[in-house]
Amino acid sequence: MSIPQQGGGPIEHRDQLAAYIASGEKPKADWRIGVEHEKFGYDDAGKMPLPYEGPVSITAMLEGLRDRFNWTPVLEAGKLIGLERDGANVSLEPGGQLELSGAPLETIHQTCDEVNGHLAEVEAVAHDIGAGFIGLGAAPIWAASDMPMMPKGRYRLMTDYMGRVGTLGTQMMYRTCTVQVNLDFASEADMVQKMRVALALQPVATALFANSPFLDNTPNGMKSWRAHIWQNLDAARTGMLPFVFEEGFGYEAWVDYVLNVPMYFVYRDGKYIDALGQSFKDFLNGRLPALPGEVPTLSDWADHMTTVFPEARVKKYIEMRGADGGPWRRLCALPALWVGLTYDQGALDAAWDLVKGWDAETREGLRVAAGRDGLQAQAGGVKMHDLAREVLAIAEGGLRARARSGNDGFVPDETHFLNALKESVDSGKVPADELLEKYRGDWGGDLSRIYDEYSY
Repeated sequence: MSIPQQGGGPIEHRDQLAAYIASGEKPKADWRIGVEHEKFGYDDAGKMPLPYEGPVSITAMLEGLRDRFNWTPVLEAGKLIGLERDGANVSLEPGGQLELSGAPLETIHQTCDEVNGHLAEVEAVAHDIGAGFIGLGAAPIWAASDMPMMPKGRYRLMTDYMGRVGTLGTQMMYRTCTVQVNLDFASEADMVQKMRVALALQPVATALFANSPFLDNTPNGMKSWRAHIWQNLDAARTGMLPFVFEEGFGYEAWVDYVLNVPMYFVYRDGKYIDALGQSFKDFLNGRLPALPGEVPTLSDWADHMTTVFPEARVKKYIEMRGADGGPWRRLCALPALWVGLTYDQGALDAAWDLVKGWDAETREGLRVAAGRDGLQAQAGGVKMHDLAREVLAIAEGGLRARARSGNDGFVPDETHFLNALKESVDSGKVPADELLEKYRGDWGGDLSRIYDEYSY
């Protein structure tokens, strides 16, 4: 979850809302890659989720990272809730999932080095305190009642509200993990094309990264139960957003969408003020019940934009949100997929040509089928396995055209980061398929073996 914003001055004209998004525009030479990934922590002795406090806990992890690796602490109401260093952040999801929000970097070589360095630090601290971490899309064994709540005011408000809308919102908050990549755009037209490709092809990422086939110690019937959750959450702020594909879509249309999403909170003086269900439009007019007479600042707008959760979303950059959290090597594959598709114009055009004829029903059908069936998904006459093969070929071409070298020039480009995904397409098996095979085979139905075999 996002860290609350600060400052920005009062919003005096509605035009400032679209201008805020437009301020993210960057020339291609300045485009960067930001990777975010979450993982579940657990007590290695009892294999239970880490509580917030105690000798084997989230606090002990954050303190260890702070003290051993020179991270700066982030506090809320006197509680340690995150860390900062060199443009990167370590933060907490509601159930204690530990998230790295990486610094904006130029190449996937750099982002992968950052991921590897972070996981090495986590592994070192976890070993010392008797904890472990595992990369999965959903907690496979723990019950909802086993999950702790982190001491963040935002999460208390969201937990209450999620219980009133949809059916699985609190499950998303406490029992899932994702890997995401944040990418830049050069102009409004570039944002539009990238968002359309991002939304249309997000089901491909869902299928390739599907890694949550278990819940409550048994198979749940999904390849990505996490994706299923997002299909049964607050409909006002999730989904595939058909309006993005309509003529005239741009910054103003995105502003209209976000303004129509009910608010969660306003952040003031280190505290979250309950504005659940209230309207940001009223806030603009000084009529917000939570803060009567006040008008929002740009930081309030930035915060509100973080409370919409579609499959891809726009802030000052575009977030790709469709993938389950997973094993170490796949954390570098997600940015490779999306950078390959969107940071070379030829690849972006080819990706748009692939999907521009689809209707909203096909896009939504692929979204639903990807979570259930992985690479075996089909919808609207589109076979996911064939689609994924075409998408990877486009992404590989885009990365080759970028020609960003690594390892002091010994690696000519970033294409090798797609290898894990190419293996999935070649075999027809995604991580969920491999997990289910082990569960039904070598593990003999003993899901506890997942910790020894799949932890970092």
